[in-house]
Amino acid sequence: MTLTLTHLPKEVDDALRLRAQAQGKSVDEVALDLIREGLATTALPKRRDLSEFAGSWVSDPEVEAALWDQDRIDPEMWR
Repeated sequence: MTLTLTHLPKEVDDALRLRAQAQGKSVDEVALDLIREGLATTALPKRRDLSEFAGSWVSDPEVEAALWDQDRIDPEMWR
């Protein structure tokens, strides 16, 4: 969608341009960030990782034993 804003006060234009330069973004990106923030609709990027599971490991003796068993080397298989 395209939205054109007209009749921006000079101080708003100046503030947008200064912030854009400071953040290394375009004026459009900064304006959109501020609109989202003002409307409390900041869109978070979709996570494509397993961070929700980080730190959730629960030690289980049976699982530990099964994992250890998988790491064991069978000397007969290496002859």
